Amino acid sequence: MTRGTSRKPPGRHARLATAICLALAAPAWAQDAAPTLDEIEVTAQKRTENLQEVPISIQVLGAQQLDQLNVSDFDDITTLFPSVSFQRLGEVPSNFQVYMRGVASGGDGNHSGPLPSVGVYLDEQPITTIRGAVEVHPYDIARVEALAGPQGTLYGASSQAGTLRIITNKPDPGGFAAGYGIEVNSIDHGGTGHILEGFVNAPLGDAAAIRLVGWSKEEAGYIDNRLGTRTFPTSGITVDNAGFARDDFNYGDAHGARLALGLNLGDDWTITPSVIAQDSFINGSFGVDRRVGDLDTEAFRPQTADDRWVQSALTVQGRIGNFELTYAFAHLDRDLDTESDYTDYAFWYDTLAGYGAYFYDDNGDLVDPTQYIQAKNGYGKTSHEIRLSSPADNPVRFVVGYFEQKQTNDIQERYLIDGLAGMLSVPGWEDTIWLTRQMRVDRDKALFGEVSWDITDRFTATGGIRFFEVDNTLRGYFGFSEGFFPGADYGEAACNADPSLPAYPNAPCEVFSKRVKEDGHIGRINLSYDLSDDVMVYGTWSEGYRPGGINRRGTLPPYLSDYLTNWEVGWKGRFADGRLVFNGAAFSQDWEDFQFAILGQNGLTEIKNANNARIRGLELDLSWAATYNLTITGGAAFYDAELTENYCGFTDAQGNPETNCAAPEAPSGTQLPITAPFKGTLTARYEFEAGGFDAYWQLHAVHEGDRNTDLRVAVNDILGELDAYTLFDFSAGIGRGNWNLDFFVKNILDERAELSRFTQCAETTCGEQPYTVVAQPRTWGLRFSQKF
Repeated sequence: MTRGTSRKPPGRHARLATAICLALAAPAWAQDAAPTLDEIEVTAQKRTENLQEVPISIQVLGAQQLDQLNVSDFDDITTLFPSVSFQRLGEVPSNFQVYMRGVASGGDGNHSGPLPSVGVYLDEQPITTIRGAVEVHPYDIARVEALAGPQGTLYGASSQAGTLRIITNKPDPGGFAAGYGIEVNSIDHGGTGHILEGFVNAPLGDAAAIRLVGWSKEEAGYIDNRLGTRTFPTSGITVDNAGFARDDFNYGDAHGARLALGLNLGDDWTITPSVIAQDSFINGSFGVDRRVGDLDTEAFRPQTADDRWVQSALTVQGRIGNFELTYAFAHLDRDLDTESDYTDYAFWYDTLAGYGAYFYDDNGDLVDPTQYIQAKNGYGKTSHEIRLSSPADNPVRFVVGYFEQKQTNDIQERYLIDGLAGMLSVPGWEDTIWLTRQMRVDRDKALFGEVSWDITDRFTATGGIRFFEVDNTLRGYFGFSEGFFPGADYGEAACNADPSLPAYPNAPCEVFSKRVKEDGHIGRINLSYDLSDDVMVYGTWSEGYRPGGINRRGTLPPYLSDYLTNWEVGWKGRFADGRLVFNGAAFSQDWEDFQFAILGQNGLTEIKNANNARIRGLELDLSWAATYNLTITGGAAFYDAELTENYCGFTDAQGNPETNCAAPEAPSGTQLPITAPFKGTLTARYEFEAGGFDAYWQLHAVHEGDRNTDLRVAVNDILGELDAYTLFDFSAGIGRGNWNLDFFVKNILDERAELSRFTQCAETTCGEQPYTVVAQPRTWGLRFSQKF
């Protein structure tokens, strides 16, 4: 049996989902003919097109679907796309990673880790920072597009495996509009929360308008931080968490606004400046310790995340003759301040290696070795894109453009032990056993273009290419004081050993400064053929890449770029007089020298090139207007993602991964982590009239199979696999005129769906105490909304 693939018989939840589908579908054929499904417009290929005429694998959630499915955060969005995997890191809950098509090695999300493999865009502007995308509250959104597979020719380095595009509603001078929504919700085993949101679209004459959107969200907690004690074996010191224990301690809030101005300069030019800002705070970790209880943990130090960001953007669109010119600018500032409990690290290293003996006060007495982290990360991202498009109705048409961006990360992390002796503390940083002060700068620029040729009225060929240049640097300080670790080749000891090392702000010196530069190109070829006016087939060869970089531990060698090559065939079809849409794609992807991040010495993330992997898959997407009242939509993704060569765990002197070793950490054939062999979604919605009101009920289900937690076999055995799960949501409501009242229940069966698992330090040390991020328990909600 292939590792990570379950062959157990369908569980009771899967059988229940099947029964519901059959029960819903059975009477549908006997009903009168249903109306046709609405056509959907997308801008995935940098021009406005009908979704069914775009020869790539793309799934779309429109504004109506987002409202109907009660989408309230980024987790909800990614759950609805079968091709997308989502992992929220429990120790820093505001940090999350998005994966597509099984292109996931695990261990991502560190400030000095690999760049994301999936690009996230807000309108024309990228919002993917070095650590991951910022979380945009999904209100007043026109649609969300999920573009599966490499999108590197049009979208660049962070779209190696795919792209998510969040398209907002734009200012409209055509008339005044406004709306608001009020939601209250209650979590079983937890607290209550609420959401307030609203928008105003105000014309400023015939050619201008402003659109103001605001939201305030209070999220209830459902994990209890239980009162506990811990005794460190070396010193015999016992500590408790009485100052931090409380029920429902993983609560949070988010407050934000978006303002956009739309100016129409005649019939041909529009200018849209905008600004969006959000301040979110999360208390507690989202990981539960199953040794303590069902929804419980024991944290001994504060665990918080304060994420503040502002993005200013400008989009200019116009025509030069018959050609369309677009310029997009964005500048993003993000400050992420976190506090993390590191007690597990201190306890397990003391238990296994007697680390507690190294920590004492100025009198020489042993102190409580409990560690905790205070981190401040300042992110900046500035991007420019300008492109020219020829008329869309020409038999030969093109898009050509230039893109550049600069990303920065000002890193400060303090690992603290209260009462630590002055000689053991990093100079200038009281009680700090370890300090990281670094500046990371990632630059890239590219020329890109695509040309499409209608060879006949049914047969079209498209070719694209992107020439890129990357320049990444990392410099600064990392390490202990010389009093704690004399003779080290990093930290204060390195500063004192080499007085020529330059100064670095708020650190003993600049221990290292490294740079990686590279250039290259990637391509795409697509052939599409219209079998009829309603059915199209296509084939694609495409490439994506992710730049290499420099390890946070500057004494390690840099890691190399990794590349993804995709071969794909697909189809798009409208059937039954437009009542049924059925799209699909089958693909095979080769992932070369993929970047793999692990927790190494001193708990620092290390990135190495693992080796090669192959991902084969099938993606299906269906929408069916079964009757005038009943609509059924669903999607499914089947993946087989595995190593094609051994992962030995080390590289040669040039950074190339070694594959020939006696005991590989992951042998050829090992399944890649995080992505399940199967993920599927199904939604049934029934609309009807009741007592003069418009009414509906809706049932939504999502199933995801077993998943590996780590690429390395031994570590995966320590952490264990993530079990398959099926979640059901139900909603019902009534409306009349311009208002709606909706009632919903998420996670009806109160399933403890396992979403991810992690430890506070290296799994071989802290593996006795893993934490599991589980789905939010059953949640009840009531929402009233109105539009004018």
